[in-house]
Amino acid sequence: MGSLPQTRPRFEVAQILRDHAADYRARCVMTEEQRRAVWAMVHCRTAALGGHLDRCDACDFVRPAYNSCRNRACPKCQGQRQQEWIAKQVDRALPVAYSHLVFTLPAELRPVARANPREVYRILFAAASRAVQRLAKDPRHLGAQVGITAVLHTWTQSLHYHPHVHLVVTAGGLSEDGLRWIKNRWGERYLFPVRVLSRAFRSSFVRALVRARTQGKLDLTGENVAELADDQGFADFKRDLHAKDWVVYAKRPFPGVSQLYRYLGRYTHRVGLSNERLLLVDDRSVTIRTRAGTASFAPQEFLRRFLQHVAPKGFVRVRHFGLFASAHTARLRAARELLDGERLEAPEPSEQEASEAPDEACPSCLFGTLAREEVDPSPSVEDLWDP
Repeated sequence: MGSLPQTRPRFEVAQILRDHAADYRARCVMTEEQRRAVWAMVHCRTAALGGHLDRCDACDFVRPAYNSCRNRACPKCQGQRQQEWIAKQVDRALPVAYSHLVFTLPAELRPVARANPREVYRILFAAASRAVQRLAKDPRHLGAQVGITAVLHTWTQSLHYHPHVHLVVTAGGLSEDGLRWIKNRWGERYLFPVRVLSRAFRSSFVRALVRARTQGKLDLTGENVAELADDQGFADFKRDLHAKDWVVYAKRPFPGVSQLYRYLGRYTHRVGLSNERLLLVDDRSVTIRTRAGTASFAPQEFLRRFLQHVAPKGFVRVRHFGLFASAHTARLRAARELLDGERLEAPEPSEQEASEAPDEACPSCLFGTLAREEVDPSPSVEDLWDP
């Protein structure tokens, strides 16, 4: 039985940008990354980016297929990259259970992160992964080197700014001498005590933040962070951070590799909002679906919320540590041999990808055949979003 044809979403972020982005740009200061992301999304799968036409040689049927922008913020451009990433990870994964941990920045740090996204996100990755690896190497907890895949997210369902990282960690690790695979002593219930992880995460992050300020890597000139440029103000801020309990959440473990990467793939190549979550769009409001129900915003507020999650240029949102780091290829191979794991098959291409090749027969007249004609990029001369 054939699958039902996929339908296009009724509303798209790209159309909201076409209708309201020029006004938003006139009112708000935008980063270079945001301007480039808007330009890409506005022109995604349009003649401006080029593509090809499939033209019938027997009738007047023409089917355009324009190129995707492939911008990381675009809701329409993540499917193929997601499938490629999943296949690559499954190919190198270890056949063990995995724990899922979420490390969240306290609200007090969000203004600093907004002003210094590249540096604060880097510290967030480093502090979370370091906390897990230190506990893993401690014989009282595991005494082994684990494998970690970490994914940065900055949004909630309502597009609030909420920086956090998801860590997927092997439930066990390779011994220091590389001769044994040491299983997690707690089985598949949890990896490490959450309270201990929280304190290790807090300590590692604050130390790195202090070091970044000392080295002049933080911009503290903005309205919401200016008081931190003062030594006493920063000392008080540091004390308050140490006084808080930082949130580390342990989700239910994954029983195997296939479930793990099907789940994680949704996180690695997800943007703040998919087009499918847009319920209603008009000149006055944008309504989206959330887990709690619905949320509505004025178009300008929607754009502010959506664009604040555009990552800094070139910033890597998915990183690997421990056994999964590129520097430890030999140890990863040793772990796989000890576990006697078989290489898992990569996922089959999605039906959407498989159907992207043009049909040979014309779907209109059924007699002619389709010939492909390349279309060169042709951005509009009236384009207000030249990056």
